[in-house]
Amino acid sequence: MARIDLKNLAHSYISNPATEADYALCKTNHIWEDGRAYALLGPSGCGKTTLLNIISGLLQPSEGEVLFDGKDVTSLLPQERNIAQVFQFPVIYDTMSVYDNLAFPLRNRKLPEKDIRERVMEVAEMLEMQDDLKKRAANLGADAKQKISLGRGLVRSDVAAILFDEPLTVIDPHLKLLLRRKLKQIHARFKLTMVYVTHDQLEALTFADQVVVMNEGQVLQIGTPQDLFENPQHTFVGNFIGSPGMNFLPCRVKDNTACIGELRIPIGNGTEKPGNNYELGIRPEFLKLHAEPLRETHKVTIKEVENLGNCQVVTVLFEEQTLKVKVPEGQEIPDENGFLEFPQQWIRIYADGRLIEPTVLENPGQERTQ
Repeated sequence: MARIDLKNLAHSYISNPATEADYALCKTNHIWEDGRAYALLGPSGCGKTTLLNIISGLLQPSEGEVLFDGKDVTSLLPQERNIAQVFQFPVIYDTMSVYDNLAFPLRNRKLPEKDIRERVMEVAEMLEMQDDLKKRAANLGADAKQKISLGRGLVRSDVAAILFDEPLTVIDPHLKLLLRRKLKQIHARFKLTMVYVTHDQLEALTFADQVVVMNEGQVLQIGTPQDLFENPQHTFVGNFIGSPGMNFLPCRVKDNTACIGELRIPIGNGTEKPGNNYELGIRPEFLKLHAEPLRETHKVTIKEVENLGNCQVVTVLFEEQTLKVKVPEGQEIPDENGFLEFPQQWIRIYADGRLIEPTVLENPGQERTQ
């Protein structure tokens, strides 16, 4: 497996890009550690497939370098990079049996047939395809064909990295869950370097050690699922991760305090700058809705209640702003008015879309954004 270094990497499909908007992938510098599982997450057109194709060698970047274990592979062809890639739609040989499809990458490398059989049987067991090995691939459904494609990516144990480009798109929801679990188990067992492209946050958060959130060609944040949920570095990340996404309220900043109506949140020194657009962010899960007024609660109007079975999502109106609140199933919801509590430890303040770090709030005059 390999450590992957991205150095000043950028790409534009325009011959002479003039502005940042001309880039499908804006300049980025990152290190992806050997043996980790990464997910590239973002909406369609955000640049994640462009980045994956640069790593695989299917696309030459306009700028920068790609290094595998310190070796510059930027100009190498895919077959010279020793990677395996699994695509959105199955790439298999319909006329071959399942066994021969799985064995093909190993036979290409002239491995002894005994070693090939051992590896094919191991991968077939991982994917629960032992009973299909003698069947022709052409006679199988889309789910089984994609499992073959996954198996062809996993069968080689010597690859630098395995790259997955939305591999579960054609899989039914129940099997998606099983295959994600299988991939997670395979990664835990063999410590393969895996990079997985998806627009589905559930796939990304359940598969990866580290999630790379992208939008409009930019890498906005790399972190664990917990990091992304609790401390989104950008308002896009807060909104994109979670269901419902993070609540954001425009606020004023005065005397080191964020103000929304009567709500006052201390935010530390050195945060006021002319022209900044400040927002207060808090997850629906962290807001607390009460039927009666308590200390440090704020009156809200109940607009809608949606019962999801394991919880209720309540839409409330606070200071003419709409908020989503997640409350436990079975909690009684007031008919018209409730009282909302904003736990300060879960409040995040953003300036021009970027998180004002908690360390800033404790160290006056040292604002840092990422």
